[in-house]
Amino acid sequence: MSTMFETVLVANRGEIAVRVIRTLRALGVRSVAVFSDADADARHVREADTAVRIGPPPAAESYLSADRLLQAAARTGAQAVHPGYGFLAENADFARACAGAGLVFIGPPADAISLMGDKIRAKETVRAAGVPVVPGSSGSGLTDAELAAAAREIGMPVLLKPSAGGGGKGMRLVRDTAVLADEIAAARREARASFGDDTLLVERWIDRPRHIEIQVLADGHGNVVHLGERECSLQRRHQKIIEEAPSVLLDEATRAAMGEAAVQAARSCGYRGAGTVEFIVPGGDPSSYYFMEMNTRLQVEHPVTELVTGLDLVEWQLRVAADEKLAFGQENIALSGHAIEARLCAETVSVKEGARGFLPSGGTVLMLREPSGPGVRTDSGLSEGTEVGSLYDPMLSKVIAHGPDRATALRKLRAALAETVTLGVQTNAGFLRRLLAHPAVVAGELDTGLVEREVDGLVPGEVPVEVYEAAAAVRLDALRPSGGGWTDPFSVPSGWRLGGEPAPLAFDLRVTGLEPVTHTPRGTHTVTDTQVSVTLDGVRHTFHRAADWLGRDGDAWHVRDHDPVAASLTRAAHAGADSLTAPMPGTVTVVKVAVGDEVTAGQSLLVVEAMKMEHVISAPHAGTVAELDVAPGTTVAMDQVLAVIAPHEEAAE
Repeated sequence: MSTMFETVLVANRGEIAVRVIRTLRALGVRSVAVFSDADADARHVREADTAVRIGPPPAAESYLSADRLLQAAARTGAQAVHPGYGFLAENADFARACAGAGLVFIGPPADAISLMGDKIRAKETVRAAGVPVVPGSSGSGLTDAELAAAAREIGMPVLLKPSAGGGGKGMRLVRDTAVLADEIAAARREARASFGDDTLLVERWIDRPRHIEIQVLADGHGNVVHLGERECSLQRRHQKIIEEAPSVLLDEATRAAMGEAAVQAARSCGYRGAGTVEFIVPGGDPSSYYFMEMNTRLQVEHPVTELVTGLDLVEWQLRVAADEKLAFGQENIALSGHAIEARLCAETVSVKEGARGFLPSGGTVLMLREPSGPGVRTDSGLSEGTEVGSLYDPMLSKVIAHGPDRATALRKLRAALAETVTLGVQTNAGFLRRLLAHPAVVAGELDTGLVEREVDGLVPGEVPVEVYEAAAAVRLDALRPSGGGWTDPFSVPSGWRLGGEPAPLAFDLRVTGLEPVTHTPRGTHTVTDTQVSVTLDGVRHTFHRAADWLGRDGDAWHVRDHDPVAASLTRAAHAGADSLTAPMPGTVTVVKVAVGDEVTAGQSLLVVEAMKMEHVISAPHAGTVAELDVAPGTTVAMDQVLAVIAPHEEAAE
């Protein structure tokens, strides 16, 4: 008979660490958290039974250090290690190192991780097991020239994919052969940074595809089941942002066939534990599905499967790792109702910001309100005071809703996102709420390109006037005298002036990333420490507030005072030149120019990386590099000046 572990080390951080700790506590298992210096006060550290410092903030010196994780396990008497997802969750060497140290790795065998972690070998293996695969290149270690030749042979458009890793990192959709070389170089660079391996493959791109994955669960006694599918077609930059179970696309026959294919894929690699087999499905022909890859770990979107099956997947990961048999067979798996998950990420969301739109953000969480209640679940690593930096993944939390049908789940999730408040850090909560109200999403007419096609209509084109009214109300309230007794009439912000009509009181305000405005309050206001309400044209608008932040319905605005005199002096200091600033907090990874270099309009000059995302800084016009204030490895803040380009005479004209 198997014996459950007494102590488990959670080799991760953020919301997934908190999630795993919750199940460990429910099972009576002692939890050990690990943390870098950046996470010393993090929520997962506080919620664990004990915690161990494993190094400085860079992941390579902390969360990616197998030696430090194993030392932490030894110091705390852990018998097993749960890797969560990301970091070392799909690292076969780490799984082997755990075994070598006498620890149980709560995941599949190392050989299965190696096999399925190599997308090229994985495709060959499942193809041999009778699972259909996407047409693409064959063989590993292809050169740039061989990849380009394979792409031309397959025919445009094609998808470049790293052989190692997952999560959309390093994936590039290429429609034009003229840019193949640049895209291959960029994909290799991102794959190397994300996974330490720049091996690529190329696959045929299927237009308007749907991304459907099957959850599998296998024990060490030969039992394998699938737990139905999840639809993950709503994506940005190949990153999932909304997931749901079940999919409206599949009928029972297709669901059963895909489930059996996933089971065969798991058997083909000797799988054990929880895993996910991902398929790409032509929207017009669901019966024509193709294997893409297998994720040999718990998925970010596992809560939707838990809500429709009633199973705790982390609990079953632990039980399987402790050598228990599955307590159910395929005939016992039934799906109840519908569940939908939204990923809350730290990112700016503004089309008007141009290149800055949808880039990682950061800051300190000043106010936090997370939704809960019947049918609503929030998996989060946040707390007030949390510092969100640029070193780790931008996902902060997940909001999940469950209902008896899809329409109810959608409605609950939209309401939950409207209740979400994360002031101090820009998030995508408002964007996700609007996406879930899009007619195509409501109708279930999804594909992986829908978000990119519809993005302009999902982001407000301008800041609502009531936001400026609320910001002005806060400033007006701060000017009013407090306390009793005599009041100096000159201290009252009434706009009174000698010998004339009262002057309208105006405030110079600037929402981060946008042009400043001058706003004159004209409505009625109520201001407290945590809220501000304004009434304009008979309509009352209520905002949460913290410092210079305002939020409502999932959206947030950082409204600062604008000093027009200081701004004009700054412009004068760089007269005739354009300053290139950091669009996000991060690290400069590539510098392609030096002071004095001649550049052309649109030329790539620098690369800034944050939260595993690269952003290329290009020349706004032809000119000369007049200043260069950074080097590779420089850490930069948002809006920090990186370089100054003095335009050529003709460009200036």
